[in-house]
Amino acid sequence: MRETKTSSDKGKKPRRRKLEKSLKPSWVFAIALGSSVGWGAFILPGDWIREAGPAGAVLGLLLGALIMMVIASSYGVMIKEHPVSGGGFMYAYLAAGKTWAFICGWFLSLGYISIVALNASAFTLLLKYLMPGFMKQGYLYSIAGWDIYMPEVIIASVLLIAFALLNSTGASVSGRLQFWFSVLLVGGVFILGAVTFGIADEPLANMGAMFSGKTSPVVSVLLILAIAPWAYVGFDNVPQAAEEFNFSPRKATFLIVASLLTSFLIYAVMIGLTAWTFPGNGGTGGELWATGAIVSSALGKTGLFVMAVAIVMGIFTGLNGFYMSSSRLLFSMARARALPSMFRKTAKGSGVPVWGIWFVTLVTLPAMWLGRPALSWIVDMSSTGVSIGYFFACFAAFKILTKKKREGRDSPLLKRTLAAVGMVSSIGFLALLLIPASPASLTMPSYLLLGAWAIAGTVFYGFMRKSYLSLSKEETDYYLLGREPEQDETAAVPHLPVPGIPAMKKKPVEKTI
Repeated sequence: MRETKTSSDKGKKPRRRKLEKSLKPSWVFAIALGSSVGWGAFILPGDWIREAGPAGAVLGLLLGALIMMVIASSYGVMIKEHPVSGGGFMYAYLAAGKTWAFICGWFLSLGYISIVALNASAFTLLLKYLMPGFMKQGYLYSIAGWDIYMPEVIIASVLLIAFALLNSTGASVSGRLQFWFSVLLVGGVFILGAVTFGIADEPLANMGAMFSGKTSPVVSVLLILAIAPWAYVGFDNVPQAAEEFNFSPRKATFLIVASLLTSFLIYAVMIGLTAWTFPGNGGTGGELWATGAIVSSALGKTGLFVMAVAIVMGIFTGLNGFYMSSSRLLFSMARARALPSMFRKTAKGSGVPVWGIWFVTLVTLPAMWLGRPALSWIVDMSSTGVSIGYFFACFAAFKILTKKKREGRDSPLLKRTLAAVGMVSSIGFLALLLIPASPASLTMPSYLLLGAWAIAGTVFYGFMRKSYLSLSKEETDYYLLGREPEQDETAAVPHLPVPGIPAMKKKPVEKTI
């Protein structure tokens, strides 16, 4: 994509920057699936079984997947109406105006970027299990009880840079690789599940108690349900890539729902093989990584190799997907003037927002020196940002559908109901995370980090406020949504023109070359 540059945004109106349409449906499905299923599906089943029991873990994740599908319905509505990058940031603008859009975008960006960092560190965690002698050389220091060694810092940093280079080559390259990564991920999981179920003498009896016994079944399910925004975060990468679809946006809902269903099945299989392979939940109480120990004991080095490939593919798809979504989110925010102009620049050859990609790299590279506990605190509190994004997607869809109903246009009752349920569910997720009395509330370090990020956002908003508010509503609609004022039928919140800033003239938009 090429774009004629102007010397200033205050002079002649610059042409709106666009992204290339190069993503196929199968690639978008892989982006949603691979981003949703990461290292946690392989590392955490033992912890989930200890907390909730095998049935509690599966039911909690099933209920979470169903709620995500309800929320996905609203994403489908929004993608159909506005097939452009921005996701929750754009939806918050449509539903509640610029201030809430900035808040949503600020917390979403942290969520996406922190998951990039966590996936990179998960790769070194796997290597620590497979090659402990090599990985535990060059001791540096400890943070929160976690020993940090030089090999893990170097390997994680190289991985981040490699995926930054990959994403800089273009969406078609990263989308194609995402598809094949996902094929290997799904294939490895279901091979492991089928083989372990087949060799177990009594797989159902081996699972033992279906719930943990530490709490009631309802609380057990709620404990797992509370992590659903984190467990399935990634399907909302689809709206971030909507501007790059080379197919009808109407397919987006089906692709998201299909990815969520597949994600749940992967989680369920990994929980199942951890519980059904050996009697008594496979001894999950005594192993740091129960699933890895069980696969190694049951299938030997071959099984461990298959599992390692699946884990690596889960990590790679997470890195690739969240590099894409975070850079597109930054691109969209910059297009609305909420971020500096460099984030809305695209590479001449690949047409991708390359500055956003390398910004994510520069931010995450120092995080490799913090260790897993500190990164986990960041990811835990960033789940609030994801839930805020879910809420505004449902809120915006509800307002659009309600407006259509008032105007006598097609507005199915089912979609309006799903949007309302999605709003309530998103608030419920926030309550589970933020209310101290909740069984799934954040830890104190996560609360402190959340407050620090909010303060940082307030300060940054103060710096960007003049630029952000300098655009009239008509200009923001054009840059963010790609529509001239007379075409925009969905913006719900009036914006008064800023004194001294002339409104954008209503004239045909000159196409970029």
